Amino acid sequence: MSAHSTAYFFRAPILVLVMMAVSLVSANTAQSQTTRITRVVSPGGIEAWLVRDTTLPLLAMEFAFLGGAAQDPAERPGIASLAASLLDEGAGEYDAERFHQALADKAIELHFDAGRDEVRGSVRTLSENRDAAFDMLRLSVTQPRFDTEAVERIRTAQLASLRRRSTDPNSLANERWFALAFPNHPYGRPVDGTLASVADITREDLATFAKRNLARSNLRVAVVGDITPEELATELDRVFGALPATAQLTPVADVKPQGLGKTDVIPLDVPQSVVMIGTDGLERQDPDFIPAYVLNHILGGSAFSSRLFKEVREARGLAYSVYSYQVALEHVGLWFAGTATKNDRAGESIKIINEEFQQILDKGPTQAELDEAKSYLTGSYALRFDTSSKIAGQLLQIQIDKLGMDYIDRRNALIEAVTLEDLRRVSQRLSGAQKALVVVAGRPVGVIGN
Repeated sequence: MSAHSTAYFFRAPILVLVMMAVSLVSANTAQSQTTRITRVVSPGGIEAWLVRDTTLPLLAMEFAFLGGAAQDPAERPGIASLAASLLDEGAGEYDAERFHQALADKAIELHFDAGRDEVRGSVRTLSENRDAAFDMLRLSVTQPRFDTEAVERIRTAQLASLRRRSTDPNSLANERWFALAFPNHPYGRPVDGTLASVADITREDLATFAKRNLARSNLRVAVVGDITPEELATELDRVFGALPATAQLTPVADVKPQGLGKTDVIPLDVPQSVVMIGTDGLERQDPDFIPAYVLNHILGGSAFSSRLFKEVREARGLAYSVYSYQVALEHVGLWFAGTATKNDRAGESIKIINEEFQQILDKGPTQAELDEAKSYLTGSYALRFDTSSKIAGQLLQIQIDKLGMDYIDRRNALIEAVTLEDLRRVSQRLSGAQKALVVVAGRPVGVIGN
C-alpha cells in the first residue's frame, strides 16, 4: 500500500483464517481459495469489488472519486475539503437536521473526506437497513443541497480547525514542507485551505466542484458484507447511476520535490521541536516499491526494532518517537522521516537521522535485519483485514493503486522474495535522496534555516 505499515506481531496463517471468514462461493480464478473477491459490473457499467460475508448482518462500502483537493483552483484551496464535509449535511428533500436524523434512526454511518488525490466516502449499515443506507448515499452524491445554514456552520468549523492548527507544530511543519517542495503545483496547497481561501468559498464553488468531480468515470467502489453480486449490481446503478458519465478533471502534472538540501525553521514557542524530513521516493507502480518498502521498515518503519528507534531513542534518548515512511501520491513518490524532541536536542536528532539514512543507503541492511523485516511485514499483514471496514478499505486502495485483484494473494510472496541484492539496487536508486528538505517547527538549538 501507499502508506506506512501497522506495527503488530502476527503470523501469516491468521491472514488465511481472516480471509476464509469473508469468502465467496464464486471468485476470480486467478485468486486462491482464501481471498474470494468478486468483480461486479452493474448493467450501467459501474464496477465494484465485493467480498461477500454472511457471518454477520452487516454491510460496509468504501468508495472514492479520483481527483480530490488537487482539483482545487490555485487561488482557492479548500473547496474539495469543504464540499466533502457538506455531502452528508443535507441532500434531496432532506435538510441537514432531517438528513442526520434519518441516518440516526437506522443507525447508518455515512462519512466523506477529501485528500490530495481523492474524495472518499464510506457507508456502514445493518443489512436490514441497506435500502435506506443506499438511498441516503444516493442523495448525498447526486443531490447535495449545500444549504446556506449548513455551509456557514461547516465553514465555521473548518476555520476554527485552521486556527487551532496555526499553532500546532505538526500541522505547521507538514503544511510548510509541501508548500516548499511543490511550489506552483496542486500538492503545494493546503488540502483544507487557508483562513482567507475558506472564507471566500461560495455555494457556487461547492456545487461546481461536485458537478465536475463526482462522476462514474473516476469512481472506485469496494463492498464487504451480506449482499449478493446480483443485488450489488442493481444497487450500484441505483446509487451512482444518475452521476455524470465523465468527470471534468483538470490534468495534474507529475512532479518532483523541490528544495532538497535546504532547512526551514518555523519559530514557535513550544518546549519541543517537530522535525519533518522529506525527500524523493518511489511511486507505487515502480517495480522497486516493495524492496523500498522493506528497506524503509528497517530504517524507521518499526516502532521497536528500526535503526532510527535504536539510535535516536534507545541509544541516545533524544526522542520518544522517531519514524520513517513512504508516501505514494498519484503524481509523486516521497520518503519521510520525523520526530519530536526537546528544542536543545533538535540539531543532534536531525544529524543522527541523516547519518542513519545515509548509512543504510551506502551500506545496506544486514541479512538478519532483512529476515526480521520479512517476518514482521508478512505476519502483521493479517491485521489489515480483521474488520469488514478494513477489508473494504484495503480493496479500495488496491483498486486506486492499480495493483490487481490478486494482490492480496501475491503481497506476502513479494515481500518474501526481496533479497539483499534488491535492497542494494534500491539504495543506489535512492542515493540521490540523501539530500532532503528539512522543516522544523519550534525553537530548535543548532538548526539554522537556509
